[in-house]
Amino acid sequence: MGGDSEREFSENIAKVGANSSKKVSEVKDDFAKMQKLKLESLKKVEEMLQSAEKDLEKLEQKIARSGDLASESKGRLNTQITTARIQIKQKYDELKNRIAASIVPE
Repeated sequence: MGGDSEREFSENIAKVGANSSKKVSEVKDDFAKMQKLKLESLKKVEEMLQSAEKDLEKLEQKIARSGDLASESKGRLNTQITTARIQIKQKYDELKNRIAASIVPE
């Protein structure tokens, strides 16, 4: 039989505890990184919506001022802008909801 001593067993138990603590720390760091990414994603989604709205408003104004476009063309373009706004808002809502659903309070 081997000469396993109480001290050796205690050292092995301590190693298991240390390894476990290390993994717990790594997982906590991963959670912190995920939370940071979620916040950055929310910020990007907000910026996307604001930027798109600003760009669409500029286009609307430019279309309205254009003397080269027929009123029918202006109407079609404004319809396209309205459709784009709806699609962008839907994407925004979808992404925001997905991000919000993934945020779990501690």
